[in-house]
Amino acid sequence: MSMRMVAGCLIATLALCKPLHAQDNYPTKPIRMIVAFAVGGTTDIVARLLSIKMTESLGQQVIVDNRPGAGGNIGTDLAAKAPPDGHTILLGSISAFSINPGLYKTMPYDPIKDFAPIGQAGNTNYAFVVHKSVPTTDIKSLIAMVKASPGKYTYGTPGIGAMPHLCTEEFKAKAGGLDIVHVPYRGAGPMMIDLVAGQITMAIDACPPRSHKSRPARSA
Repeated sequence: MSMRMVAGCLIATLALCKPLHAQDNYPTKPIRMIVAFAVGGTTDIVARLLSIKMTESLGQQVIVDNRPGAGGNIGTDLAAKAPPDGHTILLGSISAFSINPGLYKTMPYDPIKDFAPIGQAGNTNYAFVVHKSVPTTDIKSLIAMVKASPGKYTYGTPGIGAMPHLCTEEFKAKAGGLDIVHVPYRGAGPMMIDLVAGQITMAIDACPPRSHKSRPARSA
């Protein structure tokens, strides 16, 4: 099954961030685009599509550099400490700039002072998916199934504090306090591999916008 998340979980904004110093012949060398999440996730896919177009437009190779961990903090911190010459940019996420500052006592970077936005890459919807072996047909039957067997089922996330984690916890609370075991990963790519393999039961993850004519998928 799939559904569009509401109550603040519908849209995650991705922005390319890093101060650019004026240069007459910019760029003068390949550009590193840091992605603070693992290969295979939505942020990584967007980055690789962008890198192709940017390479064509700028005349210099744009190289995607995946640095996952700590809900995006590791890669974002790496970008914050890079030379501010425009040759290191970050495909940021709402986790690193809006959520993590409220979750961690200390942050390795300042999400406001250390970055300057240079463009919006897109908006992302979220889908709730379950493994094909799960005998549910909609959210109502899923809730009933979980309530009948508390602690039996699992849900994966790209990491602790990531938007899908918060969305799932909000869903659990609004559904009456569901008991589903959280399994955090170092990115959406590894999480989806385990979901397809049946290692976890369900997950909420970002997905590209789809046409209104397309039919929603039933399962992973």
